[in-house]
Amino acid sequence: MKLDSIGFIGTGNMATALIKGILEGGIFDKSRIYGSDKDQEKLKKISKELGIGVYSSNISLAQISSIVVLSVKPQSIKEVLEEVKDYVGGDKLIVSIAAGVPIAFIRSFLGRKVPIVRVMPNTPALIRRGISGIATDKRLSDEIMDMIFKIFSAVGEAIVVEERMMDAITAISGSGPGYVFRFMECMVEGAIQMGFEEEVARRLVVNTFLGASELARISQESLSSLREKVTSPGGTTEAALKIFEQRGLKTIILDALKAAKNRGEEIGSSYNYTK
Repeated sequence: MKLDSIGFIGTGNMATALIKGILEGGIFDKSRIYGSDKDQEKLKKISKELGIGVYSSNISLAQISSIVVLSVKPQSIKEVLEEVKDYVGGDKLIVSIAAGVPIAFIRSFLGRKVPIVRVMPNTPALIRRGISGIATDKRLSDEIMDMIFKIFSAVGEAIVVEERMMDAITAISGSGPGYVFRFMECMVEGAIQMGFEEEVARRLVVNTFLGASELARISQESLSSLREKVTSPGGTTEAALKIFEQRGLKTIILDALKAAKNRGEEIGSSYNYTK
């Protein structure tokens, strides 16, 4: 299998982030990267900004690309698969980043011989600090998996999981940035109530999260140990953490993750595997 070109059906934010990462990582030259989209303005913009080839036809893109990335909204996936199914055989690699869409649904259109990879990236990929969960429904060649890792490592980190874990991946890392942003919103609001201007409050909160996250990333210590180091007995951090415990923060978070996972399962089960 020649993995010498890549095309994105759908050129939204995540596709754009991946294309930028591919270019910056030198994985493909811009002459071997293509995009297709119903939105002509998006195509003009991405062609001008990144210099890739663009097509208004998904079929044309599927024909010219050895790797076809399905980067459309989940509600559009059936329409796209119906359109390109006769143009993607076993000589193509299909990569889906359509949230919640099972591989079995895609395979019901494309058949058993087509290699399919399902990936759940997250929005920090936009700044090359994302993490992506990768799943397949059967063993694929080292060549294919190496290419998938190159592509998604270009926008952060990538890990392989069984497909049954993809709803959990979505709940933790896919949706996770939304939880963090909500927590940050609350802290900014609290800082404003304490007398800070909004711009200063935002700087305080954002840089606190940034610094704490980086410390957790590079430290060999557990998260519990890092928390304990900043929690002096009888001190201010302890006073705040006691409120978290009294109000059941851990239970709230666990229940929220379960709710996100359950919703992912519901969305996945809504896809009929027969055409």
